[in-house]
Amino acid sequence: MHRRHFLRLSALGGSSLALGSLGFWSNVYAAPPTPGPSPYGALAEAPDANGVRLPKGFTSRIIARSAEVVPGTDYTWHMAPDGGACYPLPDGGWLYASNSETSPDGGVSSVRFARDGKVTGAWRILANTHLNCAGGPTPWGTWLSCEEHPKGHVWECDPTRPGQGLERPALGTFTHEAVAVDPVGRRLYLTEDTPTGRLYRFTPAKWPSLEEGTLEAARVSGDLHLGARVEWVPVSAEAPVAMQPAARVTTAFPGAEGCWCDGGVVYFTTKHDNRVWAHTPLTGKLVVLYDPTRYPDAPLRGVDNITVSRAKELYVCEDGDDMQICLLGQDRKVSPFLQVMGHKGSELAGAAFSPDGRRLYFSSQRGTNGRGVTYEVTGPFRAKAA
Repeated sequence: MHRRHFLRLSALGGSSLALGSLGFWSNVYAAPPTPGPSPYGALAEAPDANGVRLPKGFTSRIIARSAEVVPGTDYTWHMAPDGGACYPLPDGGWLYASNSETSPDGGVSSVRFARDGKVTGAWRILANTHLNCAGGPTPWGTWLSCEEHPKGHVWECDPTRPGQGLERPALGTFTHEAVAVDPVGRRLYLTEDTPTGRLYRFTPAKWPSLEEGTLEAARVSGDLHLGARVEWVPVSAEAPVAMQPAARVTTAFPGAEGCWCDGGVVYFTTKHDNRVWAHTPLTGKLVVLYDPTRYPDAPLRGVDNITVSRAKELYVCEDGDDMQICLLGQDRKVSPFLQVMGHKGSELAGAAFSPDGRRLYFSSQRGTNGRGVTYEVTGPFRAKAA
């Protein structure tokens, strides 16, 4: 992807994807969050017509179903929808890009919305890849799609038009899950979804090109609940760290999943211990932001994809458990925001806000019958931190 193409995509609204300026909390190393009431109120006792339990004032609609034509288009939606992100368009509309975690024909699709929310188009932006799980948006307007298998790579895609994307092998060959871009530090952070997965950091040789650069893995020391220290060890991009000598001196993050950067803090999750983490690159600190073992009645388990709202609330999707998206607020309370009913054996993924922050998109990857469902939730999302 040539530099002028990066600049063109950036002009489409990449500044909106800089992902905030205040961070999730002013001090993520203070007391950890505890279960508590949601700022949006309790979930409705009964699900709506789409099978979603929501707080009062919120509504849902189904945008697409796997193996069916997206309403308002002639495009058939992909199977196993997973990670996703939204992108603003010059005419006031926006796009939602969504991964397909299938093999052999994985990839990514985009769906286009007019400024009033009407669906006006959909298309494929990556095909013939394998198990495209999560990924992440870039500040210059592209989508980074991650392949979740041992020889997986990251593919950089233009969400605005049909295409194939470009493979970015410099970002590593391993079981990729998600990637977050820190526009201030000009680095990328990547998670690896294996029991011995690592947290990676990529420094481009020439920002914002991802063709060349330095790949490193985290080495952690100190108290994880009070604020540990992260150092970075150079590693080869040609194989997982677990297969390299660096395995002896780097730290495993078991089943690392979603990853998101906001205001100079990198948030990520690890499913095998159900933790939510916060890393501040500027200080080199890392802390366990949420640990359910401290709270027997903790509502959030099966942590997966994550995103941050305009109000600096962290939304975490559940893989299994009771199929909720939970909210970690600045009041340090953890609470359910929504719940999808009747989708046993599925997982929630792809949480992403529209550019104006008023709509939340997500998917149930396998739905009720093995076919995914992609939703939109609209309502009184808070516009700024309390």
